[in-house]
Amino acid sequence: MSRIGKKPIEIPSGVKVSLNGDSISVKGPKGELNRNLPVAVTVAVEADSIQVSPPESVRRDTSLQGLTRTLIANMITGVTNGYERVLEINGVGYRADVKGKILNLALGYSHPIEYPLPEGITAEVEKQTKVTLKGIDKELIGATAAKIRSFRAPEPYKGKGIKYAEERILRKAGKTGKK
Repeated sequence: MSRIGKKPIEIPSGVKVSLNGDSISVKGPKGELNRNLPVAVTVAVEADSIQVSPPESVRRDTSLQGLTRTLIANMITGVTNGYERVLEINGVGYRADVKGKILNLALGYSHPIEYPLPEGITAEVEKQTKVTLKGIDKELIGATAAKIRSFRAPEPYKGKGIKYAEERILRKAGKTGKK
């Protein structure tokens, strides 16, 4: 059985959770999130907690129980506190700038990259080399950060590129000449 899936999810004050058939809606002070639930789990909403349980004790259903419980908990955390992801840009001449909903990146290519931010994601640029993405959907924040990082992934020799703030780049020694 799933240990995480058995734990009830506490609903903080100011958050409303509604269940509509196979979808769940969470509304809080920062916004509203909706998600379709798998058929293999049963979700029960009480006054101040949510309980997720599988209809059978089949391994696939118990793994979906843990997944569903975590997704709902992430939705509740998102509408109460929100999520943020920090990206750092390293390299001479590499910089970022945000204008409205468009993130402009200069990453050493012959052209600047203009990346339109998805709906629900905001970006702040600090010192032209530190980009902070904020939003309420954890999955969308992670996907957006991964997409921005893919424009110029950090290389192992000089460490140039876009990396997550907590990421450590393993450096390699350069080629040595033979005499």
